[in-house]
Amino acid sequence: MFAALGRYVARHPWHVIIAWIAVAVAVIATAPALTSTTDEADFLPDHYESIQAAELQAEAFPDRTETAAIMVFDREDGGELTDEDEATVRDITDELGALELPELGTFTANDPSENRLVQTATIGLAQDADPFGEELMDSVRDLRDEAEPLVDGTGLRMGVTGAAAQGLDSQEAATNAEAIVGIATVVLILGLLLIIFRSPIIAFMPIIVVAVISQVATGLIAFANEAFGLQADSSITVILIVVLYGIGTDYILFFLFRYRELLRQGTGSKTAVALSIERAGEAIASAGGAVIVAFMALILSTLSIFRSIGPALAIAVAVTVLASLTLVPAIVSLLGTKVFWPSKAWKKEPKAARFGAVGDSLGRHPVRFAVVSGLVLAALAVLAFGFRPTFDLSDTGVPATAESSVALETLQKGLPPGATDPTTVFLRSTGGDTISEADQAAFGTALGEAPGVAQVSQPLPSPDGGTVVYSVVLDDDPTSDASMDNVAGPIRDTAHDSAPDGTEALVGGTTSVFVDLQDAMNRDYSVVFPVAALIIMVILAVLLRSLVAPWYLMASVGLGFGATLGATVLLFQTIQGDDGLIFMLPIYIYLFVVALGTDYNILMVARLREESRNGLEPRDAAAMAVRHAGPTIAAAGVILAGTFASLMLGGNALLVSMGFAISFGIFVAAFIMAMFFTPALTALIGHAAWWPGHGDRRDEPAPPGEGELVRSAD
Repeated sequence: MFAALGRYVARHPWHVIIAWIAVAVAVIATAPALTSTTDEADFLPDHYESIQAAELQAEAFPDRTETAAIMVFDREDGGELTDEDEATVRDITDELGALELPELGTFTANDPSENRLVQTATIGLAQDADPFGEELMDSVRDLRDEAEPLVDGTGLRMGVTGAAAQGLDSQEAATNAEAIVGIATVVLILGLLLIIFRSPIIAFMPIIVVAVISQVATGLIAFANEAFGLQADSSITVILIVVLYGIGTDYILFFLFRYRELLRQGTGSKTAVALSIERAGEAIASAGGAVIVAFMALILSTLSIFRSIGPALAIAVAVTVLASLTLVPAIVSLLGTKVFWPSKAWKKEPKAARFGAVGDSLGRHPVRFAVVSGLVLAALAVLAFGFRPTFDLSDTGVPATAESSVALETLQKGLPPGATDPTTVFLRSTGGDTISEADQAAFGTALGEAPGVAQVSQPLPSPDGGTVVYSVVLDDDPTSDASMDNVAGPIRDTAHDSAPDGTEALVGGTTSVFVDLQDAMNRDYSVVFPVAALIIMVILAVLLRSLVAPWYLMASVGLGFGATLGATVLLFQTIQGDDGLIFMLPIYIYLFVVALGTDYNILMVARLREESRNGLEPRDAAAMAVRHAGPTIAAAGVILAGTFASLMLGGNALLVSMGFAISFGIFVAAFIMAMFFTPALTALIGHAAWWPGHGDRRDEPAPPGEGELVRSAD
């Protein structure tokens, strides 16, 4: 199949290029916009308590408005608010409320805090407003602009916080991160490719090609989301940039290194293109297939965020693989050796002294390489058991310098942090009867005594009296670990146990959503990981025609996953002293380190098998595989690790930890797993590694004069 594809692309490059242009134009012209959501509740199934509470609120209190934002006032000198300051706050609140900003409801100035250091004004959400829509974000932005001149000269400071304000700041931070990561990724790829090939054509080719296929991939993802009702997370655009440029450049390198190698052997340009697709195509397709399967396994997730991001990334990788096997070779077929201009280095076989020396040493001492590299991975993997997940998102999507973060810190000088986003508790009659005032009061009193509760509002009955809602202010930030522990434990327990006979209690709100997210994540870890590993093993077994090699290849990838998580725990929890790491991190490490680590293993083992088929014994084959495939894996690993490291420039804790973890994991996969551990184990196991297919043995002698045959095709 790859031989036929190679011949067609080499002979008809314009057919391939025109077909890609036509597809790109059609997709870009017709695809819907790729939209995203920041509402965590959108990602949970409806059997979770937080979602049931939200549905009950919509049913029993259709006219009840949520808090959209909170204006926080304090004095510039840090002193207590005077009566004049209090009056000024009320005047500013009334003036802003009179503007009737879209999506914003009633503006209500509250009394100053007991210590008079802070005064707030609560802004309700307008009826039928989307609490996570763009219009609301625009209204909060306008609110800030309109409030600034009103505060000037009053001696007061004002900041807007709350859910909508934090959503706006998170969105702007994500936009900045996307620009920073995109620029850093492009600059890094350009620089490294210029160093490796010394050719501006090769340096810019992946950038241009990936820019085109990214538009195609984004359009296809938007089609898929619309067709299957999937929800995209707001971080998907940043991750897509890194995935497309990183993986795309990797696969292009796999092809270009093989193309250059064949040219150095005297093969004609077009035939070298055809043979490069034939020989590297299986490795590229298999590697891409493993990545796609790993991503698609996320459709088994409970959370729609991962059910969405999995297919999205799978589509992106599929488009990238197809382009690497067709569009890039077609361009190279047209340009021929001019693709290396102005460098002439492609004509000379490098000594590859370092990789040759490493390969020779590995071939002589595979036990030493296997033990040392395995112990390094195992030692780091042990540290992974210290992983502490955190759901404190206060500094992940929103930088500490953002207005909502500063305003939240100011609010805490006089009010509980939980005042920004109270937890809602519903008491519902199971028989449709009216809940008595005595039962309402007793339930509210019990809630107020629960650990982690700062205050409980007066009960608010529904029009039919069958449901009562309580607004519960927590002692801590609603997104903090402490609040989550309290809601998951004593607050839910108290609510459930204190519900009078004939009623039931449901705890809703942001903190309750995070509690349910944690439960869903724990379930996903036990389902998604094993299924993906099993399917990848099947792919490896089919590719290698072996039932032995897939086991130790997946074991090495598992060690790489553990080592990556362990190193991240060591840096952020042990050295930096963070309380924990964001709960989604293991999933992201799985997505990229496991899937992409398998890529490098496949490339190395495929080359090792090729050397074995040329008649070399296992140890000699391992030495030659490191010599020839080592430079490709090293270059690809450096580029991919560098692109993911650019995420650390994104400016928030999630991107910093994710950037470090994935870039470190890629480094481990390329330079420890694929370069040392896998070939050393294969050399040790010998021919038994390929049982029962004996894929390391050529079925029949190589055809004579292969070089003359391929040259004649030109």
